Amino acid sequence: MKYFLLILIAFVTLTALISGLLLMSIPDGSVLNLSVGVLKNTNFGDFQFPGFLIVLFVGLINLLALFYIMQHHPFRYNYALAAGIALLLWILVQFVYVSELFWLNALYTTIAIAIILMSFQLKGKTMI
Repeated sequence: MKYFLLILIAFVTLTALISGLLLMSIPDGSVLNLSVGVLKNTNFGDFQFPGFLIVLFVGLINLLALFYIMQHHPFRYNYALAAGIALLLWILVQFVYVSELFWLNALYTTIAIAIILMSFQLKGKTMI
């Protein structure tokens, strides 16, 4: 289970950092086949700031969790839990504000829930 958690957090880290940086550099969304029209219910005219938020809020938190897991830090599962919660919150904000939902929303929601549940499970095992 520890390795699966590591793989999931590494996957989220990599995809969040890459997609966020791509959205920041090409804010019209075309590089990820996104239309700016999906942002019509938000205050954003393009994807530059949302890309920055993906990097900051999802990518860096997951990167920090990945680092602490690889270092076997005593609080590594707390960081993993925070990473899963950050991802879940990001997806929930998308559900509220984005006019279109994608199959990736379901995938990342599932991943976030898996990270949260595994973090709780592994956190409990290290306390015994």
